[in-house]
Amino acid sequence: MLNKLLYAFLYMWVKLHALLPMRVLYVFSDILYLFVYKIVGYRLRVVRRNMKASFPEKTKKELRQLERDFYHHFSDYIVETIKLANISKEDLLERAILRNAELTEELKKEGHTCFLFMMGHYGNWEWFTASSEWFNKLRLYQIYRPLTNKAFDKLFIFLRTRFGSYGIKKNDTFRDIVHLVREKIGSIVVFIADQTPSKANLHYWTTFLNQETPMLTGPERIAKKMNLPVFFLDVQKVKRGHYTVDLELITANAKDTPEFWITEQYARRMERSILRDPAYWLWTHKRWKHAAEQH
Repeated sequence: MLNKLLYAFLYMWVKLHALLPMRVLYVFSDILYLFVYKIVGYRLRVVRRNMKASFPEKTKKELRQLERDFYHHFSDYIVETIKLANISKEDLLERAILRNAELTEELKKEGHTCFLFMMGHYGNWEWFTASSEWFNKLRLYQIYRPLTNKAFDKLFIFLRTRFGSYGIKKNDTFRDIVHLVREKIGSIVVFIADQTPSKANLHYWTTFLNQETPMLTGPERIAKKMNLPVFFLDVQKVKRGHYTVDLELITANAKDTPEFWITEQYARRMERSILRDPAYWLWTHKRWKHAAEQH
């Protein structure tokens, strides 16, 4: 009952705020920035540790500017995600522009029906996984880890599926992808692949942002097993509330690639995106928590 009441409150709060124009929501974002960064200092130690280790060449002044830029963007991401509750499909497609979508059409002609997309917590990943409108007759699925709080979990499912995309629980990933392939359901499965693997899955390490880093290998293992075409989504923030993503083919024949090659390709492309505009990555994530003790 408590979770139902909390969800009802969160749902109404989000829906009411989502009715506001983006320019008003960005005023709230500026206020939120002061609260999250200046007053609360949300995960500030984690952010500073991550940035200092990733950019040892930067001066303290440069790191503090990057820190401020990140928290400004992080606040924008929050209000933009809230806006998903009311934004029109047309407005979303004008603000989140996908390029090279025709690459999937070429592979469909070769008989492929299921495609694996790899992206990171960069820019606004929620906007690019909210709709499959960029693709012709392909369903879009996002792999997600259910939140502990059921009310917040239900809210994010609502936001992420409002335009017809689907969610696949992390523990159901392989089973559900096998079903999509066997039934020849036209589909795109999106992995947010810059997360930290569990201790039991520290199978591949590479240098990433100047640090020895364990990488998720699950997407590669599934791609090779099912021989899925693998793409990288290169997100760029054009200006406030406007993003583009370039679809880049990593491989059309995953089963023929050497072990960990796909994972390494993802790491290099993800790193390239971050180094281009570092402020737009999710620096609050404890990305290197296993590095010191396991490697």
